Amino acid sequence: MPTVFTRIIEGELPAEFVWQDERCVVFLSINPLARGHALVVPRVEIDHWIDLDDDLLAHLMAVARRVGEAQQRAFSPRRVGVIVAGYEVPHTHVHVVPTTSMAEMHFANAASGVDPAELERTGRALRAELGM
Repeated sequence: MPTVFTRIIEGELPAEFVWQDERCVVFLSINPLARGHALVVPRVEIDHWIDLDDDLLAHLMAVARRVGEAQQRAFSPRRVGVIVAGYEVPHTHVHVVPTTSMAEMHFANAASGVDPAELERTGRALRAELGM
């Protein structure tokens, strides 16, 4: 059974994509820790990040850095944090979160949802910074 992320990647479920290439996609979280919270997800379903091959892991982190740089330009956070937890969905994903404090890096503080129009505005801002 495909994961929810595979269903998003295949277009079965909606998402606000900000990056797509042959190896991964990036879309905005629907339960964000902060405005612009994005998920870097490999197209291939691999449950645990330590099972990724070195090249794919390096690619995901390079894309995460580019997204973080775009978040920095678009939203001017103090920092951009990265979390690889892997408990929510059994499909490797890297959370890239623009933050103003460490408190924003706790999943207990995640929004229960976000207005689709706000996701679209945020996605537009990030795509503009990423040149997408």
